[in-house]
Amino acid sequence: MTYHANPVPQALTIAGSDSGGGAGIQADLKTFQERRVFGTSVIVAVTAQNTLGVQGIHKVPVEMVTEQLHSVFDDFDITALKTGMLPDADIMRAVAAELAKHPEIPVVVDPVMIAKGGASLMENEAAATLVREILPLATVLTPNVPEAEVITGMTITDSDGLLAAAKKIQAMGAKNIVIKGGHRIETTDAEDVLLTAEGEVVKLASERIDTVRTHGTGCTYSACITAELAKGRTIKDAVTTAKAYIAAAISDGILVGHGHGPTNHWAYRKV
Repeated sequence: MTYHANPVPQALTIAGSDSGGGAGIQADLKTFQERRVFGTSVIVAVTAQNTLGVQGIHKVPVEMVTEQLHSVFDDFDITALKTGMLPDADIMRAVAAELAKHPEIPVVVDPVMIAKGGASLMENEAAATLVREILPLATVLTPNVPEAEVITGMTITDSDGLLAAAKKIQAMGAKNIVIKGGHRIETTDAEDVLLTAEGEVVKLASERIDTVRTHGTGCTYSACITAELAKGRTIKDAVTTAKAYIAAAISDGILVGHGHGPTNHWAYRKV
């Protein structure tokens, strides 16, 4: 019997490790797998973390981050990648330098700044470096409302504010912007706004679920966009699928941990 291997889409996540398994590298790889994409990873930080919070962060040396990037790009056919937690300016600059060598690969940037429990995951001066070095590389940028407010200096309270912030971020260099509106607690639904590079505005709404099991939603959302892009989907289709995926993951919860529990990464297969 002759063995024939089937080629599969391959994606990369550049982020921090979450020992609790609900966010970061672990959430990304679970999402890639669920979307039938082979996942590779570059770990930039190791966190001691669970559903109750972040107990510690240990940054990976910049040289090791670069070495991991070389290892992945030298062997795998990466057709989309994402960045998540990038804890300091030096790591951001190293990642940006390597990604600039691969302009053909779509880049999804999830500008992770604060963990669900409130712990800062990014050094203060790193925010400016993210805007200057990483944001212009983004094929898709996926901030939530607090992150969009930090990036733009705006206060966002409604749907018009989401779109205005998206336009301001697009002017900074990112091509397609998805601002996640789940933090706007005065609304009855969770509405996100996609502003495409062509200027199309797409509003994506899902039922707001009253739950604390939302740890890793941003990581999972952006990972699903990445997986869909790795398969050759359009930006609009990738974001639409990701919105449905995360809505299912939140609504079909699992009982894990004693704090902000993780989403259910396999829920969408049952939809």
